Amino acid sequence: MTYKLKSYHKTGDDYTAVGDLTLLGVTKEVVLVGHFNGVAKDPWGNLRAGFTAEGKLNRKDFGMNWNKTLDSGGLVVGDEVHMKLDIECIKAK
Repeated sequence: MTYKLKSYHKTGDDYTAVGDLTLLGVTKEVVLVGHFNGVAKDPWGNLRAGFTAEGKLNRKDFGMNWNKTLDSGGLVVGDEVHMKLDIECIKAK
């Protein structure tokens, strides 16, 4: 799985990122809405930046079609997948 950022913009304290998500060999555009949590130095002297982000996708867009009908008539797996990311970046030395 890879995500390649194409563009982003800031709205207030939040960021909207538009990028290409490749999953199981299929690439689709996915929008993530995130927040910059700040920069801090870790115990080893490295600068780290923290972000949180959320987005959603349709699993069928990536070829994930398996499902099973329950006795009650519902499905085991829904099509919409909600993503919640905690991201930490370390500045290269």
